[in-house]
Amino acid sequence: MRNVWIGLISLSVAGLAVSAQAKELKSGDTYMCSWGAGTAARAQELKLSGVSLYAARQKLQTYKFAKSWMRMMAMGITEQTYDSPTRMKPAAVRQSFYDDCVKYKLARK
Repeated sequence: MRNVWIGLISLSVAGLAVSAQAKELKSGDTYMCSWGAGTAARAQELKLSGVSLYAARQKLQTYKFAKSWMRMMAMGITEQTYDSPTRMKPAAVRQSFYDDCVKYKLARK
């Protein structure tokens, strides 16, 4: 009986150790979170300076994006930023977006 308990305890400790290992993000995920955070910060800057959503979207249309998914993602991030009532500073928006994005990516693993 004692050997059974020792075996069960050692297996549970080993299971906890494996599940507690840090999950790592891929470099593509880190890049996407960083890029999205910068986009959100720029949108917040425009919003706080009084630029309309329409003008912000027009400004986005002039940008050259490195990847095909970036234009629509930037539009969505900008629209959500404008819809939010927050008056946070752009640096705080950048940090918040990045932290939440990383949490989301890690939770999906």
